[in-house]
Amino acid sequence: MKQSARLFAILILLLLARGLIFVRGDVDTVPPSAPLTEFPSVVGPWNGKEIPLDPAILQVLGKGSFLNRTYSPDELTSSPATQSVPIGLFIGYFPTQRTGQAIHSPQNCLPGSGWTFDSKDIADLTSSDGSIHHIGEYIISNGKTREEVLYWYHSHGRDIASDYSAKMYTLLDSIRLNRTDAALVRIITPIQSGESRLSAHRRAISFAEHLSPILPAFIPD
Repeated sequence: MKQSARLFAILILLLLARGLIFVRGDVDTVPPSAPLTEFPSVVGPWNGKEIPLDPAILQVLGKGSFLNRTYSPDELTSSPATQSVPIGLFIGYFPTQRTGQAIHSPQNCLPGSGWTFDSKDIADLTSSDGSIHHIGEYIISNGKTREEVLYWYHSHGRDIASDYSAKMYTLLDSIRLNRTDAALVRIITPIQSGESRLSAHRRAISFAEHLSPILPAFIPD
Protein backbone atom coordinates (compact mmCIF):
# COMPACT_ATOMS: atom_id res chain seq x y z
CA MET A 1 0.00 0.00 0.00
CA LYS A 2 2.80 2.41 0.91
CA GLN A 3 4.61 1.53 -2.32
CA SER A 4 1.46 2.29 -4.37
CA ALA A 5 1.03 5.64 -2.62
CA ARG A 6 4.68 6.51 -3.28
CA LEU A 7 4.39 5.67 -6.97
CA PHE A 8 1.15 7.68 -7.22
CA ALA A 9 2.84 10.71 -5.59
CA ILE A 10 5.77 10.43 -8.00
CA LEU A 11 3.35 10.25 -10.95
CA ILE A 12 1.54 13.39 -9.79
CA LEU A 13 4.84 15.25 -9.38
CA LEU A 14 5.98 14.16 -12.83
CA LEU A 15 2.75 15.40 -14.41
CA LEU A 16 2.93 18.74 -12.60
CA ALA A 17 6.57 19.23 -13.52
CA ARG A 18 5.87 18.29 -17.13
CA GLY A 19 3.24 21.02 -17.26
CA LEU A 20 5.73 23.54 -15.90
CA ILE A 21 8.24 22.55 -18.56
CA PHE A 22 5.83 23.39 -21.36
CA VAL A 23 4.85 26.67 -19.70
CA ARG A 24 8.50 27.67 -19.48
CA GLY A 25 9.21 27.09 -23.16
CA ASP A 26 10.47 24.49 -25.59
CA VAL A 27 14.14 25.46 -25.99
CA ASP A 28 16.73 24.01 -23.64
CA THR A 29 20.02 25.48 -22.56
CA VAL A 30 22.67 23.01 -23.76
CA PRO A 31 26.23 23.74 -22.58
CA PRO A 32 29.01 22.94 -25.06
CA SER A 33 30.76 19.57 -24.81
CA ALA A 34 33.07 17.38 -26.86
CA PRO A 35 31.31 14.84 -29.13
CA LEU A 36 31.30 11.20 -28.07
CA THR A 37 33.07 10.35 -31.33
CA GLU A 38 36.19 11.87 -29.71
CA PHE A 39 35.90 9.80 -26.53
CA PRO A 40 39.29 8.25 -25.67
CA SER A 41 39.88 4.74 -27.00
CA VAL A 42 42.19 4.12 -24.02
CA VAL A 43 40.74 4.16 -20.48
CA GLY A 44 43.34 3.27 -17.88
CA PRO A 45 44.80 -0.12 -18.86
CA TRP A 46 41.92 -0.90 -21.27
CA ASN A 47 41.86 -0.42 -25.04
CA GLY A 48 38.53 0.17 -26.75
CA LYS A 49 37.02 -1.14 -29.97
CA GLU A 50 33.95 0.44 -31.55
CA ILE A 51 30.84 -1.77 -31.81
CA PRO A 52 28.36 -0.25 -34.31
CA LEU A 53 24.77 -0.07 -33.11
CA ASP A 54 22.10 -1.65 -35.27
CA PRO A 55 19.96 0.96 -37.10
CA ALA A 56 16.83 -0.53 -35.51
CA ILE A 57 18.33 0.02 -32.04
CA LEU A 58 19.30 3.59 -32.94
CA GLN A 59 15.73 4.25 -34.01
CA VAL A 60 14.43 3.04 -30.65
CA LEU A 61 17.03 5.07 -28.72
CA GLY A 62 15.95 8.28 -30.44
CA LYS A 63 17.69 11.62 -30.89
CA GLY A 64 20.92 11.52 -28.97
CA SER A 65 24.63 10.77 -29.22
CA PHE A 66 25.78 7.23 -28.52
CA LEU A 67 28.99 5.38 -27.80
CA ASN A 68 29.14 1.58 -27.82
CA ARG A 69 32.52 -0.08 -27.29
CA THR A 70 34.21 -3.14 -25.91
CA TYR A 71 37.32 -2.41 -23.84
CA SER A 72 39.94 -5.12 -23.40
CA PRO A 73 42.84 -5.11 -20.92
CA ASP A 74 46.27 -4.22 -22.25
CA GLU A 75 48.29 -7.45 -22.33
CA LEU A 76 51.40 -5.69 -21.04
CA THR A 77 49.82 -4.08 -17.98
CA SER A 78 47.07 -6.49 -16.93
CA SER A 79 47.28 -9.75 -15.02
CA PRO A 80 47.00 -13.05 -16.93
CA ALA A 81 43.72 -13.80 -15.14
CA THR A 82 41.95 -10.75 -16.61
CA GLN A 83 43.56 -10.43 -20.04
CA SER A 84 40.69 -12.16 -21.82
CA VAL A 85 37.84 -10.51 -19.87
CA PRO A 86 36.26 -7.62 -21.83
CA ILE A 87 34.26 -4.69 -20.50
CA GLY A 88 31.38 -3.28 -22.49
CA LEU A 89 30.74 0.46 -22.33
CA PHE A 90 27.61 2.18 -23.55
CA ILE A 91 27.00 5.92 -23.19
CA GLY A 92 23.86 7.60 -24.43
CA TYR A 93 23.80 11.40 -24.18
CA PHE A 94 20.61 13.37 -24.84
CA PRO A 95 21.00 17.16 -25.21
CA THR A 96 17.28 17.56 -24.56
CA GLN A 97 14.44 15.43 -23.21
CA ARG A 98 11.81 18.14 -23.54
CA THR A 99 9.95 16.93 -26.65
CA GLY A 100 8.97 13.51 -25.32
CA GLN A 101 12.49 12.16 -25.78
CA ALA A 102 13.61 10.15 -22.76
CA ILE A 103 16.49 7.92 -21.75
CA HIS A 104 15.64 4.22 -21.92
CA SER A 105 16.38 2.37 -18.70
CA PRO A 106 18.42 -0.85 -19.09
CA GLN A 107 15.82 -2.47 -16.83
CA ASN A 108 13.36 -2.03 -19.70
CA CYS A 109 15.69 -2.74 -22.63
CA LEU A 110 17.78 -5.73 -21.48
CA PRO A 111 14.82 -8.03 -20.60
CA GLY A 112 13.60 -7.52 -24.16
CA SER A 113 16.88 -9.05 -25.34
CA GLY A 114 16.42 -12.17 -23.22
CA TRP A 115 18.27 -11.01 -20.10
CA THR A 116 16.92 -11.43 -16.57
CA PHE A 117 17.81 -9.14 -13.65
CA ASP A 118 18.81 -11.52 -10.85
CA SER A 119 19.92 -8.97 -8.25
CA LYS A 120 19.87 -5.25 -7.61
CA ASP A 121 22.16 -3.22 -5.39
CA ILE A 122 23.89 0.14 -4.97
CA ALA A 123 27.66 0.39 -5.45
CA ASP A 124 29.99 3.16 -4.29
CA LEU A 125 32.05 4.89 -6.95
CA THR A 126 35.01 6.92 -5.67
CA SER A 127 35.82 9.90 -7.90
CA SER A 128 39.29 11.32 -8.47
CA ASP A 129 38.72 13.96 -5.75
CA GLY A 130 37.83 11.28 -3.19
CA SER A 131 34.08 11.93 -3.15
CA ILE A 132 31.69 8.97 -3.15
CA HIS A 133 28.93 8.58 -5.72
CA HIS A 134 26.19 5.93 -5.65
CA ILE A 135 25.54 3.95 -8.82
CA GLY A 136 23.33 1.00 -9.68
CA GLU A 137 24.80 -2.50 -9.60
CA TYR A 138 23.08 -5.57 -11.03
CA ILE A 139 23.64 -9.19 -11.92
CA ILE A 140 21.91 -10.26 -15.13
CA SER A 141 21.67 -13.68 -16.71
CA ASN A 142 20.68 -15.24 -20.01
CA GLY A 143 20.72 -19.02 -19.78
CA LYS A 144 24.06 -20.01 -18.24
CA THR A 145 25.64 -16.63 -19.00
CA ARG A 146 25.93 -14.22 -16.06
CA GLU A 147 27.20 -10.65 -16.23
CA GLU A 148 28.00 -7.84 -13.82
CA VAL A 149 26.31 -4.55 -14.72
CA LEU A 150 26.91 -1.05 -13.43
CA TYR A 151 24.77 1.79 -14.69
CA TRP A 152 23.94 5.28 -13.65
CA TYR A 153 22.64 8.57 -14.96
CA HIS A 154 25.13 11.42 -15.27
CA SER A 155 23.34 14.74 -15.06
CA HIS A 156 24.70 18.21 -14.28
CA GLY A 157 27.58 16.91 -12.18
CA ARG A 158 25.55 14.20 -10.45
CA ASP A 159 25.85 10.43 -10.66
CA ILE A 160 22.36 9.01 -10.03
CA ALA A 161 21.61 5.34 -9.43
CA SER A 162 17.80 5.38 -9.49
CA ASP A 163 15.65 5.65 -12.61
CA TYR A 164 12.99 7.59 -10.69
CA SER A 165 15.50 9.95 -9.08
CA ALA A 166 17.03 10.68 -12.49
CA LYS A 167 13.62 11.66 -13.87
CA MET A 168 12.91 13.89 -10.87
CA TYR A 169 16.27 15.67 -11.15
CA THR A 170 15.68 16.20 -14.87
CA LEU A 171 12.30 17.78 -14.21
CA LEU A 172 13.58 19.97 -11.38
CA ASP A 173 16.58 21.15 -13.41
CA SER A 174 14.34 21.90 -16.37
CA ILE A 175 12.58 24.41 -14.11
CA ARG A 176 15.64 25.76 -12.27
CA LEU A 177 18.23 25.72 -15.05
CA ASN A 178 16.21 25.30 -18.25
CA ARG A 179 18.22 22.12 -18.88
CA THR A 180 17.03 18.57 -19.54
CA ASP A 181 20.28 17.15 -20.91
CA ALA A 182 21.49 13.92 -19.31
CA ALA A 183 23.33 10.70 -20.09
CA LEU A 184 23.12 7.04 -19.27
CA VAL A 185 26.43 5.28 -18.59
CA ARG A 186 26.38 1.47 -18.61
CA ILE A 187 29.26 -0.93 -17.93
CA ILE A 188 28.95 -4.69 -18.44
CA THR A 189 31.50 -7.44 -17.88
CA PRO A 190 30.98 -11.21 -17.95
CA ILE A 191 31.34 -13.32 -14.82
CA GLN A 192 33.68 -16.02 -16.08
CA SER A 193 33.16 -19.69 -15.30
CA GLY A 194 34.66 -20.29 -11.86
CA GLU A 195 35.04 -16.55 -11.21
CA SER A 196 33.54 -14.99 -8.09
CA ARG A 197 31.01 -12.19 -8.31
CA LEU A 198 33.38 -10.06 -6.19
CA SER A 199 36.11 -10.36 -8.82
CA ALA A 200 33.77 -9.17 -11.57
CA HIS A 201 32.56 -6.36 -9.30
CA ARG A 202 36.11 -5.14 -8.70
CA ARG A 203 36.89 -5.21 -12.41
CA ALA A 204 33.79 -3.19 -13.29
CA ILE A 205 34.34 -0.68 -10.46
CA SER A 206 37.99 -0.22 -11.42
CA PHE A 207 36.97 0.59 -14.99
CA ALA A 208 34.26 2.98 -13.74
CA GLU A 209 36.73 4.84 -11.54
CA HIS A 210 39.10 5.32 -14.49
CA LEU A 211 36.14 6.42 -16.62
CA SER A 212 34.60 8.91 -14.19
CA PRO A 213 37.06 11.84 -14.59
CA ILE A 214 36.78 11.62 -18.40
CA LEU A 215 32.99 12.03 -18.53
CA PRO A 216 32.54 15.80 -17.79
CA ALA A 217 34.29 16.78 -21.04
CA PHE A 218 31.62 14.87 -23.00
CA ILE A 219 28.64 15.18 -20.64
CA PRO A 220 28.51 18.77 -19.37
CA ASP A 221 28.14 19.43 -15.62
